[in-house]
Amino acid sequence: MHIHHTEHGLTIGLAGRTGDAGLNSIAVAYGGASLLRLIDLLASSAQNVELHLDVPVSAAADFLGDMTRRFVFDAPSPFVFVPAAILDEACRFSDSVSYRLGIAELNKAVDGRRTKSYTDTVRALFAADPRCTDSAYCARQQAISTSTLKRHLGSEGTTFRELRQAFLQERATVRLLDSSVTVAEVAAELGYSDVASFLHAFPRWTGRSPRAFRNHSVSPG
Repeated sequence: MHIHHTEHGLTIGLAGRTGDAGLNSIAVAYGGASLLRLIDLLASSAQNVELHLDVPVSAAADFLGDMTRRFVFDAPSPFVFVPAAILDEACRFSDSVSYRLGIAELNKAVDGRRTKSYTDTVRALFAADPRCTDSAYCARQQAISTSTLKRHLGSEGTTFRELRQAFLQERATVRLLDSSVTVAEVAAELGYSDVASFLHAFPRWTGRSPRAFRNHSVSPG
């Protein structure tokens, strides 16, 4: 999940990681619908919050039924958009006691979770440290050797390259939904030394050039 905030609102990019395209679509649709429901609970007027899905309406209607009225289909990439006006609303459950209790419960739940996988750790490093572009650097941040990191990722069914490409694709699609950001700026943010390399890579991920992706997009801007 990638989050991007502009003056227009909040864009939350969604991605499935099941290893199967069909299951990914289902996971993203239900996860996005759950996020819409959560926002409905927290804000008094959240009807303008939309879930954009990269599947045709017929495919989603089969397993979502009447839930689709606030969905936008055939989007270039799945995301939830929350308008700025809703972000400025007072939360329905904003009293300090409920907040402290909620945070305490969340901390307890996090503390009780299993140790993060190496896959999760590498993804977190990508998001937190722009220098984490190669396996040797990421391995050093975890105080292990490159070969050890490779072995652990292999045991989890992935590779450093696969994780890196997935991260770049997810981040690029979310950033390109913001029309105020140039393609060159997106390329630079992702660590590309020149725009041409990014222009070559993006169609491999999405089947479209960055310009075509934006033209097809139903982004709120």
